[in-house]
Amino acid sequence: MSNQLQWLNVLSTRPSLEGALDEITQRLTTSLTETPNLGILFVASAYISEYPRIIPLLQEKLSIPVIIGCGGGGIVGMKTQNQVLEIEGNTAISLTVLNLPDVEITPFHIKADELPDLDSSPQNWIDLIGVSPEKEPDFILLSDPFSAKINDLLEGLDFAYPGSIKIGGLASSGSMGASNSLFFYTPNHAAPHVLDEGTIGVALTGKIVLETIVAQGCKPIGKPYQITKGERNIILELAIDDVSKPPLVLLQELVNSLDEKERELAQHSLFLGIARDEFKSELTQGDFLIRNLLGVDPRMGAIAVGDRIRPGQRVQFHLRDARTSAEDLELLLSRYQQQNSSNTAVGALLFSCLGRGERLYNQPNFDSELFLRYFPDIPLGGFFCNGEIGPVGNTTFLHGYTSAFGIFSKLQ
Repeated sequence: MSNQLQWLNVLSTRPSLEGALDEITQRLTTSLTETPNLGILFVASAYISEYPRIIPLLQEKLSIPVIIGCGGGGIVGMKTQNQVLEIEGNTAISLTVLNLPDVEITPFHIKADELPDLDSSPQNWIDLIGVSPEKEPDFILLSDPFSAKINDLLEGLDFAYPGSIKIGGLASSGSMGASNSLFFYTPNHAAPHVLDEGTIGVALTGKIVLETIVAQGCKPIGKPYQITKGERNIILELAIDDVSKPPLVLLQELVNSLDEKERELAQHSLFLGIARDEFKSELTQGDFLIRNLLGVDPRMGAIAVGDRIRPGQRVQFHLRDARTSAEDLELLLSRYQQQNSSNTAVGALLFSCLGRGERLYNQPNFDSELFLRYFPDIPLGGFFCNGEIGPVGNTTFLHGYTSAFGIFSKLQ
């Protein structure tokens, strides 16, 4: 294997499967100077009836020892070297091929019934993956949305590999009733190569660095509060300036202080952010895990949240719409660029919610084009997910309405 790292992505939108794979392999073979050792494949659900043919056809044209991928209701990839497209509801295949010298690639397929008990030791999770935590692996994860027990898996991986980054998404179809498929090929994996349950992925160890941008599409409003009373997912009391009140009272005060446009937005696009770093004194945008507000109890002034809460946590209300989503992503991209002025990134993956894209922005390619504006020479591939996997603070979560970018750099 050569010592030169290479990362390429090609997107085809040709209507026939053979034509799309021909275009992809022709474009790749003209650019490849190394033999790839990993392929990451995202295929539009418009080809769903032909999913079983994809891996065999691809391997005939371009032999790749390890392939992971899934179906998607929308596909992201490079139409040309400098043009990225987000194809929603139409034919598209995005293939990223990598030659990663000095990187060990460990592929895996995990079914839900294989997951260790959450009270078991880290060693059970390490045995499941087959990689020692001392090797400091990072993970790309692709899951079936219905059968993977993904929250248990993420909790277990964080437990066993606390310093590792996990990024990925849940397969999607873009249409009700269509199946969500995972593509998995390794030399030791017997056919079929299309799976409909569990989680597939790779653990990467060695001279590769994975960093993330998790844009949840919200902006904070008002000030942070501290939970002083609550149980399970119900907040009973919040404190600000050492004064505790029912959360519904504080929310009404906050809404009354907003301008007319924000008040209107709060009627249907209000969320709660839960701070993930207990020790950070100044909380800023991106420090919060965004969760849905599920309901209120006017009698008690309580609020139900789509996550478990506990007294002592800090929270802040957030708003979401196209403008706030755009501002949130631009802020995070700008912050990342400033913190990585000597950027050595070689490639990136995007896992974006089906609820973003044109549905949100009323224009195509928004998130991916904004990314390339900041990082014009980085090939980007990805898909629109049923749920997005990425870290907030030191913990990995399953998100909604999020764009999670995995940015890969060569370890110097």
